[in-house]
Parts: sequence; structure tokens; C-alpha cells
Amino acid sequence: MPPSLLARCDDGAETAALQRARGSAEARVRRLGERTKLADLRQEGCLKLRFPRLPQPSIEAVLINTSGGLTGGDRLTQVFHLDAGAALTVTTQACERVYRASGGQAEVATRLSAESGAHLAYLPQETILFEGGVLSRRLDVDLAEGAEALLCEPVILGREAMGETLCKAFLADRWRVRIAGRLVYADALRLGPDIARITAAAAGLGGARAFASLLLVSPRAEALIGEVREIISDRGGASLVEGCLVIRLVAEGGFALRKTLVPLLNRLAIAPLPRIWSL
Repeated sequence: MPPSLLARCDDGAETAALQRARGSAEARVRRLGERTKLADLRQEGCLKLRFPRLPQPSIEAVLINTSGGLTGGDRLTQVFHLDAGAALTVTTQACERVYRASGGQAEVATRLSAESGAHLAYLPQETILFEGGVLSRRLDVDLAEGAEALLCEPVILGREAMGETLCKAFLADRWRVRIAGRLVYADALRLGPDIARITAAAAGLGGARAFASLLLVSPRAEALIGEVREIISDRGGASLVEGCLVIRLVAEGGFALRKTLVPLLNRLAIAPLPRIWSL
């Protein structure tokens, strides 16, 4: 076995280093006439992008992680830029699974930017955190004045259908949103490693197994807050921060979360919810 594939343990024994996934995807879209078109595309490693042909002016990008999930040591980078007046929805082919980590953490870095008049929707499907999973991710968004953005990150704790209850796992989620270079929203979430205790606490998730964070940056935000609160009822809360609509949802499981999340996204987005969400 080549030396580059060997790692030395503390006792001096040599063991094979595990292969880790690396992936990056970058895309830029622009407006041509009444439609948005793909202008530039780069993809590398396990991360791929597909663009379904849809009968609508906006464009849809579907992220595919061909490694089949994430574990400790995996690294993904996602970058999207919208030229002036473009409209883009970013989603994922399926839920992202975060498996038990034998060492290190999985890392996902997402950078989004949009010029004036652009409409961005970042709507990945749920992240499912398995027992022993360790995930650190960051979302950086830079908007020009006059750009709109809808951001959503849903999370499910454990494999619900298998009755899995998380005891030890870790999730770190960092959001930074800027408009014309000015920081308007910053959020840092840390759950774990004693995730069972944290999520069971009343000041945590109160025993909920699924949750979602949403942010709407739009002149429509203030007018929508009353309707949003009616949709989410007692399953979360909504507030205005620097003119942005901040929403939190909690639910007993993934199915219950979607029952609230799907109608909420349909109300907030300017384009139809990606069809892949219904498959």
C-alpha cells in the first residue's frame, strides 16, 4: 500500500487512512430577455449540478452529492452568483445524510451573492443527522440593494422511521447575511455533543426531532409576517430583524415539519417550490 494511504496510530501501528469526499460546485446565472440562463458552471469531485428544463422564467439548480452522504473529514463547497435581474432556486436531489464520524467533522461551505433586482431562493431538502454524526457548515450571503433572498435549512435529528434517538452528535450552523456590504443578519447554532440533553430542554427544542430556520430578505417581509404566523401557529415563531423576516419551526418529526414548511415556502417564494420536493 502506498505510504500516502497509511496513517500511524498512537501505538505505532499503521492503518489505512479512510478515503474522504471532496466536492465543489460553482454557477453564475444571468437574465436574457424575460428568462434566466446559465452563464458559467464549474463542478469538481463528488458534487454535481443539474438544471431541469422548466416552463418558467426562473432557473432551478439541483445539487447532487454523489458520495451518498457526509462523514467526518468530508468537505463540500457551493458557490452561486446571480447577475442583475436573474432568478434562481437552489435545492438538493435528496435529503443530506450525516453519518457517524470516526474522526474529524464534515464541513459544508455555501456562498451566495446576488446583484440588484435578482431573486434567490436557497431551499435544500432536509439534513438528517445520524447518531455520532458531526457537521459544521456555514452560509454566507452577499446581496446588492434591491436583491431578494429566501433561505431555508431544515434538519431532522435521527432516523425517524428506525426509531433512532440521538444521544451523541454535533451540529454547528453559521449564517451571515449582508446587504451592500452591511451585516444585517448573523446567527450561530451549536447542538451537541450531548445532543439529547440539549434538545430535550425547554430552552432547546423541547423534545422536538425536527426543526427549520428560514430568512426572507425582501420588501414583502413586513407585509407577510401576519400571514406567516397564521401558517406556523404554535409550531414556531416569526420576527422582523433589520427588515428581514426570521422564522423558526419545530416539529415532532420530518413529516410533521414538511406539513408546515411546504405551504410556508409556497407562500414566501416567488417561484414554485421545486418538484423534487414532492418526490
